[in-house]
This record gives sequence, C-alpha cells and structure tokens, in this order.
Amino acid sequence: MGRAPVEQASFPQLSGGHGADVCVVGLGGSGLTAVHALLDQGARVIGIDARQVASGAAGRNGGLLLAGLAPFYHDAVRLLGRDRAKAFYLATIQEQERVAAATPGHVRRTGSLRIADGHGEGEDCAAQRAAMEDDGLPVEGHDGPFGVGLRFPTDMCFNPLARTRALSSQAAARGAALFENSAAIEITAEGVRTELGAVNADRIIVAVDGGLDRLLPELGDRVRTARLQMLGTEPARDVTLQAPMYLRYGYEYVQQLESGTIALGGFRDRFEAVEWTQESSPTVEIQELLEEFLRARIGTKAAITHRWAASVGYSSGPLPVFEQVRGGVIALGGYSGTGNLVGALAGRAAAAWAMGGSSPELDLFRPE
Repeated sequence: MGRAPVEQASFPQLSGGHGADVCVVGLGGSGLTAVHALLDQGARVIGIDARQVASGAAGRNGGLLLAGLAPFYHDAVRLLGRDRAKAFYLATIQEQERVAAATPGHVRRTGSLRIADGHGEGEDCAAQRAAMEDDGLPVEGHDGPFGVGLRFPTDMCFNPLARTRALSSQAAARGAALFENSAAIEITAEGVRTELGAVNADRIIVAVDGGLDRLLPELGDRVRTARLQMLGTEPARDVTLQAPMYLRYGYEYVQQLESGTIALGGFRDRFEAVEWTQESSPTVEIQELLEEFLRARIGTKAAITHRWAASVGYSSGPLPVFEQVRGGVIALGGYSGTGNLVGALAGRAAAAWAMGGSSPELDLFRPE
C-alpha cells in the first residue's frame, strides 16, 4: 500500500481574548492526543503552539513506535516493579493499535530490531529477553546481516510529520480551536497569555516535551532538554533494512522508508555536554559521525539530502513528568525519546485529569 499524502494543516495566530474549558499548550503528539480525548468528553478546547504544528520533535523524530518506556524492560522492572512496568508495556502495545487505527495510511507494521552494538550489550539483550518472556511479552531473538539482538514483533514505524498534521486537521474538524505561532508568555491557573491574545480556561494542559524546563522553570530539576540530530538520504538502492533498528543501547536508530529513503539519528552521547541545549540546529561534529555510520555500518552510498535536529525532553527518572503545577496547570513531558507512544498515553491521562474523571492511562501515571 502506498503512503498517504502529507496533509498541510494551517492555523491562525491567536489574537484577542478567548474562553475554553481546557487550553492545551503544545500541539505535538501528546498535546493533540489530549485535544482529541477532551473532545471525546464534550469539552470546549483551545490548543496553541509556539510554532507551526509538527515543526518540533513531533514532526522531526525517527518515526518509531516502540513499545515500552525509555528504560529497557528489565531495567523498568528493576526501577518501577514488575506490575507497573508490565502495565506500561501492555498499554504502549495498545497505543500502537490506536495510532494505526487513527492514521492508518501513515503507519507500517514492521516490527523493530535491537542490535547489540555496544559493550556488554549482548548480555543486556539476554537479560531483557528473559524478563519479557517471564512476563509473557512479545519478543524474539534475532540474528541478521547487521548483527544479533532482539526483535519486537508488535512495533511499527510511521511518518511523524504526516500523522501530526492529520491529527490536527481531524481535531479542527471536530470543533477544537487551534492556533499556531502563538507562544505562551504567561501560564497561570486561570489561563494562558500570548503576544497578541489570551485564553481563559478552567484547566491548562502544558504538553511540551523539549523546552518544558524553559516554559515551566520549576520543573528544571525533573527534566532537561537535549538536541537529537538526524539525516536523511535519497532512495537507497544498495541496501535493504528489513525493519527499523536501534543500536548501541538505542543511541543510534535508523529506518528505511517505503521509498527507499534512509532516516538515521544518533551520537548524542558523544557530545553530551554540548547536546544539553535548547538549540535545534544540527552540528558539524555529530553530522560527520552520522555520515560515517551511514557509510560504514549501514553500507549505503545514497546521497544525503536532509540534515535536521529537534529538541527532546529527558526526565530524571524512569517515568516522564506528569504533575500539577501552578494550581490548575497539568504539565507533561520529558519522555526521554519515547514520546510517540508514552506521550500519547500521557496526553490521554491529562485529559481525564483535567475533566475530573478517571482512565486506565491516568492510573498508570498517577497510581494510588
């Protein structure tokens, strides 16, 4: 099946005064999931974004829908306990199906591969596999042309830009008022102020990943913003990747699109001190490492056509930020690279919280 065309969403800048039941700040994957969940509950919703929809990490990420939290499963069990780690893993598998159903033309069912490409990673893969098999979670051993490791059969890949634009168009068609180029200058329990306008709302959901520590400085000890860099090629005819892969404990990640184009990211840890930044422009040093990896490890001569970066939030613990600040403001972010699924779960949980209800997702993030 061919890939569905990318919808170009366009929304006005917020100006003047507006009122809503809930204002969602940030129209990436988690924010738009919250918008839809709020609409499902009959809420009047206004959503704003500092730039254009999908112009941040929501539209620039590696396009992987990987089940689980940021820590590998055996590490999540150690940090959170078996019951909660398993509950999160199963919830992300369910979320994969939600994503596929909501935007079917932009998702491919490929599975994913963890390749043991780092020191001691073979033993770590074995520990992960054992923990997952003990809990009845889907995992297989893998031995292929790029190395040995694990295969996760439920995982998928997708076009992040197209999905986010589709979600925003669907939300607007359902009655949400969405605004672009409307950065939040002031956020309080009563509402949000931008350069040209303001929203008065009963509840505020701040669904921002990269830059959350700048927007809400009181969360600075919980979340930090990092720059993740990628490159893309022309269609590669000299190599075939059977599934998206992540290597060296996930620091490198790559997928091949249906067109043959390869999208590759990684090497943040090689310049970690510099990559903890709000800047989102690619650097020569990391792009050189990516290009070397593309040629030597992936093995393609396809010309590089695009280089980009995005800001991503990393939390200080195994779970993302999900808490109430400044009275009625619900903050979520810091997905540590797993925002495509975990962020969607958090967005749905935040919508339930904002409306005074309950949901399985809210139980995950805010257990008794």
